[in-house]
Amino acid sequence: MSETETPAPAEGPRRCGLVAIVGAPNAGKSTLVNALTGTKVSIVSPKPQTTRFRIRAVVMQGLAQIILVDTPGIFAPRRRLDRAMVAAAWGGAQDADLAVLIVDARAGLTDEVRQITEKLKQGGRRAMLLLNKADLVDPPRLLPLAQQLNEILPFAETFMVSALKGRGLDKVLAVLANNLPEGPWLFPEDDLSDLPQRMLAAEIVREQVLRQTHEEVPHHATVETESWTERKDGSARIDVTIYVTRATQKAILIGDGGSKIKNIGQTARRELEALLERRIHLFVNVKERAGWDEERGRIRALGLDDAG
Repeated sequence: MSETETPAPAEGPRRCGLVAIVGAPNAGKSTLVNALTGTKVSIVSPKPQTTRFRIRAVVMQGLAQIILVDTPGIFAPRRRLDRAMVAAAWGGAQDADLAVLIVDARAGLTDEVRQITEKLKQGGRRAMLLLNKADLVDPPRLLPLAQQLNEILPFAETFMVSALKGRGLDKVLAVLANNLPEGPWLFPEDDLSDLPQRMLAAEIVREQVLRQTHEEVPHHATVETESWTERKDGSARIDVTIYVTRATQKAILIGDGGSKIKNIGQTARRELEALLERRIHLFVNVKERAGWDEERGRIRALGLDDAG
């Protein structure tokens, strides 16, 4: 375990590397990435499998550029979309210089977490362990959990943090920065993410679908930005479409008199305006498209490789 914190050097060689954040659904990966970055680069919801593709977020720490790779939660896949998401998660871990396994300390060593840890060990990638939501667990429970996980895979470092409250994250950043390989930065230092704005708009709308609907709707919906038009006054018009698999899901999304879709659009627009620091005209449409989560074209449109 890491007992002392070494600050990132202010002088010396530049460092740069990819750090994959992996774990089970709802462990707090996107919350961690947003907290480490200091801004919103990944959407967050209480529902599992919120993140569907790899998102790279750039964090500057001294002379080190940490490229955090937020990956989809790893779970037992059923649909073509599920298989593509899990493949993206493991691809992110294999491509990275470091992997950080994030574990919900409240849930502990579940079968899912054990399988992920064992697969990380098989991959041979250098890994660190982060026990998240540690503030919600009695301290005597944390050390045994850390020991159990380190017995499966000896982690280079073990952290106990609260991503939501930002506790313990300075230490995480410092250790990550000092463990990256020497080399030139891959992104301009003022970049925050490699997520294109069109995809950001779709993701912000999808976040509201996740937050404002329940049951089968959230995970059978996808959002695509159909058009983005720059206006002379500096604002932008964005047209997005929410695709669902059934007519009943479409009815739920639209709501009584269009109330639900209106609220989804208004909330997403306000967030986009705050993130992009400009006026946004957002138009949201809903279409029924059965089986979109088995379509190769739709999966590629999400930025995922078709895993078959």
